[in-house]
Amino acid sequence: MQFCDECGSMMHADGDEMVCSSCGARVAKDTEKADQFVSTEEQSGDELIETEEGANFEGKPTADDVTCEKCGHGKAWYTIKQTGSADEPPTRFFKCQECGNRWREYN
Repeated sequence: MQFCDECGSMMHADGDEMVCSSCGARVAKDTEKADQFVSTEEQSGDELIETEEGANFEGKPTADDVTCEKCGHGKAWYTIKQTGSADEPPTRFFKCQECGNRWREYN
């Protein structure tokens, strides 16, 4: 990742130059470091990490406004994680208190 010397914003590749997304400043690519950079178009979601299988939900906050799709129980423990960018709402990860089924809810 390369940041603009003028305004500090993240730069993106445009041919043989790096261009600032905010102020438009342009600099030549550093070909010696080019193999260290990885560019992606968008996040696919495959790399998002859901709560670990062995995570202990007991003692976490309880939601009683949900229904487990597996057993129909109306209470689940939950945790909240920021899985998207900071300007997007967080994701709630649930574990049914009855059967242990896990699911997530995007707000």
